[in-house]
Amino acid sequence: MRNSLKNGSNEAPEARLLHRLTRVYASVGAAVPLLGIATAAAMGVTRDPWVIASLTLTAIAAGLLITRIIPGQQEALALLDRHGGRTAGAADSASGPGTVQNSTALLKQLSMTTGIFSLLWAVVLVLMVVRPGSSTGG
Repeated sequence: MRNSLKNGSNEAPEARLLHRLTRVYASVGAAVPLLGIATAAAMGVTRDPWVIASLTLTAIAAGLLITRIIPGQQEALALLDRHGGRTAGAADSASGPGTVQNSTALLKQLSMTTGIFSLLWAVVLVLMVVRPGSSTGG
């Protein structure tokens, strides 16, 4: 998407596909905490700190996905629609001086947020595998 906005090439089909995948991932991903809670309950570890930390981090990741990542992708796609096929200079002169800077700032923020989202999931994965302080043989 960054290359599309920067170079003026129209890669909207790929960007739209990735956005659609993100929305589907968000829907299917809602089952993960539910299955985690059910598994923790079956193991009798729902009050263990690693389970509580994992659920908290999962909730934070879900919040980022719903409030920042999906809307940010929608905004980036809207920018791509407005400037598709024009070079960055043409988009800049046609839409005002701040357009390119705004799109760059949006994409940087979106990249940072998705990185944080991925880091949160990586920490949850480590907590689920290592299970620090667990007595369940992990």
